[in-house]
Amino acid sequence: MKNVQKQVPSLLLIITLVGFPQISESIFTPVLPALSRALQVSASQIQLTMSSYFVAFAIGVLVWGQLADYWGRRPALLAGISIYLIGNIGLFASTNFLWLISFRLVQAFGASAGSVVTQTIMRESFSGVTGAKIFAKTSAAMALSPALGPLIGGLVQSWLGYRHVFSTLIGLAVVVLMYCGWRLPETLELTVLTSRPRQSAVLRRLGHDPIVWVYGGLIGGINGILFSYYAEAPFIFETHFGFTAWQYGLLGLVLAAASLLGALMVTQLLNHYRPEQLVLAGLGLSVLASVGLIVVAGLNQAGWMLVFIFLAFLGLNITLPNALNRALVGYEAIMGSASGWFSLAYYLLVSVLTYLMSWLHHGSIVTLPSYLLAISLAMLGAYYWLMKVKLN
Repeated sequence: MKNVQKQVPSLLLIITLVGFPQISESIFTPVLPALSRALQVSASQIQLTMSSYFVAFAIGVLVWGQLADYWGRRPALLAGISIYLIGNIGLFASTNFLWLISFRLVQAFGASAGSVVTQTIMRESFSGVTGAKIFAKTSAAMALSPALGPLIGGLVQSWLGYRHVFSTLIGLAVVVLMYCGWRLPETLELTVLTSRPRQSAVLRRLGHDPIVWVYGGLIGGINGILFSYYAEAPFIFETHFGFTAWQYGLLGLVLAAASLLGALMVTQLLNHYRPEQLVLAGLGLSVLASVGLIVVAGLNQAGWMLVFIFLAFLGLNITLPNALNRALVGYEAIMGSASGWFSLAYYLLVSVLTYLMSWLHHGSIVTLPSYLLAISLAMLGAYYWLMKVKLN
């Protein structure tokens, strides 16, 4: 392979690459009730399109993470986006639930390259406070893009029908593939590209690192909360409160505002506080907001539920960029493989948490807030333990 000159990709390209997998997940949410009716399956079954996405996604991040070390970042991303395009075409052509789930897995497997390879590129291109600020901006995109997904999906369903949500995803795949092919540089240096790390050694090192475990738990827990919300929220706001699909889609702006404000706050607060302090503050806010959410859900107050949902996700979006930036410090020489195994673990956690939400679904609007509180408390406890271990 010819020597390649390492370059830094643009922030816009990074945001595009981390954003499209998240949109692909959440754009489904407004059409879940319609899909349930059209395919004649239960609400719990149709929610499997959410949790199953992360099973294939978790497998994909491991595969693409290793291929990014062996092939290079650019070839791995282009191959992943191409498979993602095939999955979207299959979704559009699906006529039954089995085919829908099958191509959902193909879609997720391809989309996972956009997550793991892009994060690998970011970690090897930016470091320190600059890296934390870049991760804050891209974390906003990671939270903003699934927030925009329901709005896009709801509008497309209202105007054109649910099947054209899939044709929208086909168009998205084509645009991302062309943009990536045009603007993505190769960031992997030749000295790293020609050395293949032993996966057993990588896995053993990660497995004995408590920092990796706890930060992986935070990242997986936050994304688990996010996509559990997207799995359950349509049945709260559309079925229980009677919102239309496009009205529900507009609620994504609440999460979008939380993600943007969280990114802005992190960018500014990092000039005055350590990342560890921001993580604790963000998790604390999420716990308090979850308690408030349980109270107002019990009172059947849709408006106040949105207020506390905003506060809960604001706390999570303060936590997430710091966790992403700090998780794999010291793994730069094996970043692709380390990112792959690390992402496999936390996306499996996302899948489990999203599946548990579908399993717990029984029509009560208090279930989601209680679930959010339980996960937030677990994350806060784990991080507090890590801080004590590091101090000792």
